[in-house]
Amino acid sequence: MRKQSSGQVFRITGARRSLDEDVRGRQRRYVISMSIRTLSVILTAVLWNVERPVAIVTLALGALLPYVAVVFANGGRENVTSLPSTFVPAPSRPALGAAPMGGSAPSAAEPPADDHAARLREQG
Repeated sequence: MRKQSSGQVFRITGARRSLDEDVRGRQRRYVISMSIRTLSVILTAVLWNVERPVAIVTLALGALLPYVAVVFANGGRENVTSLPSTFVPAPSRPALGAAPMGGSAPSAAEPPADDHAARLREQG
């Protein structure tokens, strides 16, 4: 088998990330969020008798962060801003022209003259 080497390089600009990469990214964001929550709960316990206003803020962060982490983790796949267009427009049909300026338009009752048939009549 011979390797073909063409000078063209094709790019896929509208391709989405693979499902494995997407799931891995969402799991990573969830683990980071839960690590921050764990740290804030530990800080709440440590700071409760030392600095109560800061402990209350870390407690609120520890209480709200699981909800935010789940919403971000289950947010689904990313929105693709520009996908390649698959729309193929229908071929345009030429418009009917106007009637000739010098003559009158043929009426619907009389069929248009066939050039070949007219030539045969003239010859015969």
